[in-house]
Amino acid sequence: MANDPISGLPAFEPVHPGEILREDVLPDLDMPRARLAEHLGVSRQTLYDIINEKRAVTADIAVRLGLGTSPLLWLSLQVQHEAWHTARQLEMAKIRALDRPCAAA
Repeated sequence: MANDPISGLPAFEPVHPGEILREDVLPDLDMPRARLAEHLGVSRQTLYDIINEKRAVTADIAVRLGLGTSPLLWLSLQVQHEAWHTARQLEMAKIRALDRPCAAA
C-alpha cells in the first residue's frame, strides 16, 4: 500500500479493527455476538459499538480481544485508523483556513 510522502500515512483509509472483528473473527468463531461479549467480559453494547465502528479499541479491549493474537495488533490497527482520520481533519482545517480572505492590512 502506498503511503502519503508527507505524512507517511497510508494513502487509503486503514481498516477499523471493528471491521476485522465483524468480517473475519466473528464468522470464524461461529458464536453469537452476545456470547462473545460475555466471554470478553464487556457489555453487548460495547462489542456492538466496536464492530459497528462507533467505538475505538482501547488497551483494555485489545487485551481482552487477544483471541490468539497480540493486543498490540488490535491497538496498532486502531492507531493507524485514528491517525489517518486525524491527518485528514487537519489537512481540511488548513485548506479551510487558506480559503478565508485575508483582512486588509
